[in-house]
Amino acid sequence: QVQLVESGGGLVQAGGSLRLSCAASGRSFSSYAMGWFRQAPGKQRELVASISSRGRTIYTDPVKGRFTISRDNAKNTIYLQMSSLKPDDTAVYYCNSHPPSPSWGQGTPVIVSS
Repeated sequence: QVQLVESGGGLVQAGGSLRLSCAASGRSFSSYAMGWFRQAPGKQRELVASISSRGRTIYTDPVKGRFTISRDNAKNTIYLQMSSLKPDDTAVYYCNSHPPSPSWGQGTPVIVSS
């Protein structure tokens, strides 16, 4: 079973940047599409960005042009570079396969202050 550990979140001012990491262990994920998801307080978890096994990326409209997803299959790690952060980006961020498996990590919180 794959275990996912997210890191890199924190408190940042609006307009700032953060880089999230997601390390997978237990099984190689190189053949899987992966995604970053987020859950804001009082809202459902939503997809933010995805990357195919071949590196094709897709972004949802709220983050398009500001976030960049990438992967390093040799390190079994995916990343989310977030720039021009807005208060609306405040959420707990999770990684998972895409479509997601039932097993989620703890996530990493991102708080953007105005």
